Amino acid sequence: MAIEVVVASAVPSDSEALGIPVFVGLRPVDGTRSVDAGECAKRGFTGALGESLVLGASDGTLEVLVGLGEEDRVDLEAWRRCSAAFARTTSRFHVVALNCVGVSQERASASELAQAMTEGALLASYRFEEFKSAASPPLLSLLALVSSETESMAKGVSRAKVIVDAVSLVRDLSNRPASVLTPARFAEIAKGVATRSGLSYTALDEHELEGEGLFGILGVGRGSANAPRLVRLEYAPQSDEHVPLVVLVGKGITFDSGGLSLKNPDAMMMMKTDMSGAAAVLGALQACSDLALNCRVIGLMAMAENMPGPNATKPGDVLRIRNGKTIEVLNTDAEGRLVLADALSLAEAEHPDAIVDLATLTGPCIVALGLSIAGLMGNDDRLIDALGRASRRAGEPTWPLPLPEGYRYHIESEVADMKNTGTTGQAGAITAALLLEEFVGKTPWAHLDIAGPARSREDVGYLTKGGTGFGVRTLVEFLGAYEPLGGQAGRALGKAVLR
Repeated sequence: MAIEVVVASAVPSDSEALGIPVFVGLRPVDGTRSVDAGECAKRGFTGALGESLVLGASDGTLEVLVGLGEEDRVDLEAWRRCSAAFARTTSRFHVVALNCVGVSQERASASELAQAMTEGALLASYRFEEFKSAASPPLLSLLALVSSETESMAKGVSRAKVIVDAVSLVRDLSNRPASVLTPARFAEIAKGVATRSGLSYTALDEHELEGEGLFGILGVGRGSANAPRLVRLEYAPQSDEHVPLVVLVGKGITFDSGGLSLKNPDAMMMMKTDMSGAAAVLGALQACSDLALNCRVIGLMAMAENMPGPNATKPGDVLRIRNGKTIEVLNTDAEGRLVLADALSLAEAEHPDAIVDLATLTGPCIVALGLSIAGLMGNDDRLIDALGRASRRAGEPTWPLPLPEGYRYHIESEVADMKNTGTTGQAGAITAALLLEEFVGKTPWAHLDIAGPARSREDVGYLTKGGTGFGVRTLVEFLGAYEPLGGQAGRALGKAVLR
């Protein structure tokens, strides 16, 4: 982390700039100051969310007005984006302060507000410079959140630092070149995380994958010189009481060329980030341990590199998944569902209370929901609702999509139990999820298609160009408030038979 965030009861004496959150209408949050409306109008500042305006102060320091948006719509996400805007605007200074006095706590506690502001500032300040010959010079080193509720705010800051560490890990992994981050190297990094965070660790190599019958993962990886891996991490809280088990599953394609169904060059450019789901699972496990959440969590990361080598799976091949079901591979570029099928079969065998998978799975989900929203599907309404609530609080938007039984004909195969492609141009995100549902049995299961929000095309808000770490904050929020579901799926919505 480039910035140290602290809570202070007064503005530090060496602060070079003071941030003042302002609602639309130019009303400062603390209600004790006045804003020069004429100067704001002249310079186009309205208080809209994410706007900022640097003004000189009479004592020689600077004041930075930061927009919070409409007062009746301010939530935790608004505070994240406000703090991110302040951190970006003051990045050339060393010590700055953000005024939190008078912040309303009707919708969130002081701790939650401090967590959101810390997340926004630190995530906006993230930089990936591992391969730069000269790193950027350090600038902003200290951000003070000024408040009278220092104890409660400090708890939020501490929690945010853990979460941002996990998100930054995921961003780092997603941004690394595929030549550096192979399946084996990912497994080594996961082992290091496990050692530091007190997690149990297992990794299956290609020989052990064959012994376990994980031929979906093997089928995807057999065209590459870099052999596949299945990484398993487990977090168990230090508690004598019975706690529910949740299994997280992540797609980990460290590079996706499309295999023999080769992608075009433009589509291949960012395929080093096709392991973002597995990275998010790794980051979430690290955060679970560091936050001592009261929920047992297993993370399964299915790692492979999809390449068109001499041994590559060919269109028309049939792969047998661990649970015995077979998939006809008609397009080797629909590989994520093949590795997930094996991993979900393993997850179901753990007899968990619930399963959640994350994957940069389908282009159609981007067509449907754009680059900022993840598709949310599953077989249990309670689980889908809980993840939706967690995503809203975390500031990682999701949107539920149906899984209608009547769409299963799209993945029917003439020679196998199913095929790995649906009907061209029709419900691609849904038919991919319907295939995944075949491997979870009756266990409550939810699928997050993060193809859009897993990476950002620009620096915006608290996102930086490249990997975003999407999913970590949602999973931590979800697991921290997890309520057992009983291990049996129940769904009333989205099951209509279509004709």
